[in-house]
Amino acid sequence: MKVTRRNLLGFAAAIIALAGWTGSATAEYPEKPIQFIIPFGAGGGADIEGRLLADEMSKVLGVSVVPVNKPGAGGAVTYSYVKEQPADGYTVAWASTSLLTTTNIGNVKFRHDAFDHLGQVEYQPMPLAVRADAPWQTFGDFVAACKAAPGTLKISNSGTGSATHVAAIALENAIDCPVIHLPVGVKRNNATVLSGEADAVVNVLTGLRGLSRAGKLRLLVIPSAERNSVIPDVPTARELGYEAVFDLFRSLSVAKNTPPEIKAKLQDAMIKAATSPAFTKLSMENGFTVAPLTGRDFDAKINGDDKIVRDVMIKAGLYQSKGD
Repeated sequence: MKVTRRNLLGFAAAIIALAGWTGSATAEYPEKPIQFIIPFGAGGGADIEGRLLADEMSKVLGVSVVPVNKPGAGGAVTYSYVKEQPADGYTVAWASTSLLTTTNIGNVKFRHDAFDHLGQVEYQPMPLAVRADAPWQTFGDFVAACKAAPGTLKISNSGTGSATHVAAIALENAIDCPVIHLPVGVKRNNATVLSGEADAVVNVLTGLRGLSRAGKLRLLVIPSAERNSVIPDVPTARELGYEAVFDLFRSLSVAKNTPPEIKAKLQDAMIKAATSPAFTKLSMENGFTVAPLTGRDFDAKINGDDKIVRDVMIKAGLYQSKGD
């Protein structure tokens, strides 16, 4: 085709029109419901917290943010699904520390940086608890019993390589005394210690809170940097002289290369939803701490936690290399 001034002007007009259309589409986001993918089944802490956050985000964005449960493989089903969705902001992962555990243990063939992270919403401790009638009144008592018979005490967790398993291993490493880990799954985690099959359980606080208030479980310690205001009488491992700091976080992630303007709108909705009266009330009742983090602050957080998970898994023989 012969290039003429008229052709060049036509090409320029087409490019300008296309650029204007793309910008308009981004500016009008969102125009349809957004999928809010939850890595775990209905009824648990992740589901309850996620559904409320999604509802509050709907109010900010003006469209439905629809919770969809996609459990399986410690979160791998959700993360694999969201990773392959279009980078248009219409599919959001209700991520957590499970993103780090599932990527480090080899359930997927990618790392946590395969996503664009909107940021942290909240975090919570993962206490070690025993049955209320157990002989150990304090964590010191539990440690002494372990030292007296190494390799005999049993601690249940929600699955091999899960966040609760990593937290239990971190405590085991800190007290320098071997224990038996029972990866019994989310549904049986608390039940295993109540039945006496396990001596202790490590679980997220939202999963232990009800049984603790009912007087069925005794919380002995939390591997956190500071005490939790909902359970102020439960000491941290660090203050007892054991260096174990590993909390569970919950966050939001989207497909890689999602446009910055779309991510900014989702981050704004995330922060407003997290600090809403309804979500704040749930946090005070259940013991998680609302602490939105975005940008470099969250990058530092997730990279630091990823190193903790990787180091623990390497020492425990659970880590699966991705060629790094």
